[in-house]
Amino acid sequence: MDYSSILSLVIITTIVCSSIMVLVWIWANQIKNAGVVDIFWSFNFPVIAVLLYMMAHGHDTRKLLICLMVAIAGIRLGMHLMIRIVSHLGEEEGRYQQLRKEWAPHPDRKFFWFFQMQAFSNVFLAIPFFIITANTNKNLSILEFTGACIWLIGFLGETIADWQLKTFKNNPANKGKVCNTGLWNYSRHPNYFLQWLIWVAYFIFALASPYGYLAVISPLVILYLLLKVTGIPATEDQSIRSKGDLYKAYQQTTSVFVPWFKKQK
Repeated sequence: MDYSSILSLVIITTIVCSSIMVLVWIWANQIKNAGVVDIFWSFNFPVIAVLLYMMAHGHDTRKLLICLMVAIAGIRLGMHLMIRIVSHLGEEEGRYQQLRKEWAPHPDRKFFWFFQMQAFSNVFLAIPFFIITANTNKNLSILEFTGACIWLIGFLGETIADWQLKTFKNNPANKGKVCNTGLWNYSRHPNYFLQWLIWVAYFIFALASPYGYLAVISPLVILYLLLKVTGIPATEDQSIRSKGDLYKAYQQTTSVFVPWFKKQK
């Protein structure tokens, strides 16, 4: 494994992702909507994938496979978020409104560093991709095929979950109600669970490469963020603020994360 080459790629991807987030922050500052950071956090992974495919020294077939997986997942999630956020661009999402209040009187300054931390998290979470694209072995492993299969399950499942939620919200009859259909009947956050499954797939894929065990950092960090920081806690707090007792009742009958462990009344 060429450590100097990997270090160079880390530096290059960090500069690119950081620069993208500077431009996004300028835009967000102008429109007073920090929620656009979510769109470009997702899009930064395809950017990293393209850079690694062009510049990493690993086997081309392996590079193509993992970079396609990363690019497809990132573009799909980014487009999904873009459609949702741009549809109400003049109205900032509740969790960012809350941050804006907490960070007064200089929220834009703090949002700048928040955006930069998102860029650094892109590169840090890309550890599996750096490891995989540095692997020069010409033979694909059963672990890599297994990772690709798990990725496909997570990708299709998350796509379905997002489509179910969008369909529910687009029905005027459901205004003010809590989505509890399809996968959302079993988990309050099936999209988060299936996004995490995609990161588990990257880790399994990376196990076939030298030092691939280090890739476990990414799904562990994603899991922590989803369960304890920016994912479920912020989403549930906002849902309670907007839906009140309806959402509290929903919490009593559904699993918080894993879809197939539905609570019983």
